[in-house]
Amino acid sequence: MNMNNHSDYLTRILNAAVYDVAIETPLDYATNLSDRLHNHIWIKREDLQPVFSFKIRGAYNKMAKLDSATLKKGIITASAGNHAQGVALSAQKLGCIATIVMPKTTPQIKIEAVKKRGGKVVLAGESYNDAYDHAMKLVAESGLTYIPPFDDPEVIAGQGTIGMEILRQHHKPIDAVFVAIGGGGLAAGIAAYIKNVRPKIKVIGVETEDACAMKQSIAAGKRVELKEVGLFADGTAVKLVGEETFAICKDLLDEIITVDTDAICSAIKDIFDDTRSITETSGALALAGLKAYIARDKCQQQNLIAIASGANMNFHRLRHVSERSELSEGHEGIFAVTIPEEPGSFRRFIDLIDNRSITEFNYRYGDSQKAHIFVGIQSNNTEELAQITAELNDHGLPAIELTHNEMAKLHIRYMVGGRTSKVENERLISFEFPERPGALARFLNHMQSDWNITLFHYRNHGADFGRVLVGLDIPPNDSEKFIAFLDNVGYPYCDHTTNAAYQLFLSDSTNK
Repeated sequence: MNMNNHSDYLTRILNAAVYDVAIETPLDYATNLSDRLHNHIWIKREDLQPVFSFKIRGAYNKMAKLDSATLKKGIITASAGNHAQGVALSAQKLGCIATIVMPKTTPQIKIEAVKKRGGKVVLAGESYNDAYDHAMKLVAESGLTYIPPFDDPEVIAGQGTIGMEILRQHHKPIDAVFVAIGGGGLAAGIAAYIKNVRPKIKVIGVETEDACAMKQSIAAGKRVELKEVGLFADGTAVKLVGEETFAICKDLLDEIITVDTDAICSAIKDIFDDTRSITETSGALALAGLKAYIARDKCQQQNLIAIASGANMNFHRLRHVSERSELSEGHEGIFAVTIPEEPGSFRRFIDLIDNRSITEFNYRYGDSQKAHIFVGIQSNNTEELAQITAELNDHGLPAIELTHNEMAKLHIRYMVGGRTSKVENERLISFEFPERPGALARFLNHMQSDWNITLFHYRNHGADFGRVLVGLDIPPNDSEKFIAFLDNVGYPYCDHTTNAAYQLFLSDSTNK
């Protein structure tokens, strides 16, 4: 760790003006989770703030330091949601006009929340970066003062008051504090306070595997801009971290842990089980990292704290969260199992499963010799999933565990039975596109081509982006032309033609 402790932030944090509008949130002991994981776990409840997010702290602290003439002229910001609500409420409290530039992909719940607090909403672009560029254009035209979402000393200091509260609320030893990272303002503020007051406490950042700009930047020794970021944890989906936040996190964070979608869904469920509250995906990110830390280091009886950073959840997204929450803990596994196409084979499979509950079962006739089944099975842990796979294989029922196969979980489980012998050269491609009214129609217009679409699956998961699985009949001579076509469609894509789940359940290649 660098010797620069950024001690100047102590004065900024101690003098931060946040409590005119923010509350001191409770530090709740997570009894159920603590008992299950054999550690002492607390959750810092920033989801209970007036805007259901910690962002109100930094926004208000920054705006409260502006002079009256600047406030009278008005302020502006770019945000996908939580910062926008913090700025809108702060402006309402300070009696100034706030213009909020938001991406067109922003969930309606966050747009309406900003409007209800008097914010003037301007929708621009598909991403935060697009919204930011438009906001900068408006700043140049109007002279409005821009309120940064994370890369500003006063914003960082406002978020740092959370660290101050934690040390005041928990006088006993603390082993580690876990903090979600998007642009880095929250982690920088908390680390700046804790490392100067109680430096032996670990401060650990948490990012998603597909949006880990801070982790990559620290590893490179400079800020790294990601080409694409995953949008499941939309509140932390930042391609480029701030200059100031990078400098602080590089010097003060003990490490950064990355987690996947299933781990976040599981953490949302854990928080609900202990508090009966539902956080947003980014809001549960820190707890997901805390759990990953325990699993990796096998630690016990440590005092660990996770920041529940926000609760602006799209209700319809809960379908997806519920489906995926059990997979991370190993409480459910999904498998592709090949059984002989003969009387009694299904009974043999059931007998092998013994007293385990089957949560999902899909079957499609393969050929006269064998059939492939897609099955979900309850289990106690990940070790038992490996045991199930081994038992099936040992008894002559070839099995592949698909619990961590993203395409299988998103699409194949809903599509078993789509095999056809009429397509000779099928290629299977998944695409992602911004989710909003009319998005699917626009996607289909982009997909117009001379090739026959042989398969198409789309399911709205209540997320900020849509996922589509498409099969296309591509003659071998058109391979190069096809790659050029994919690159020109303009949406992130992945070729799944060799995916085991596709080969077993949808492709006809196994019968040729």
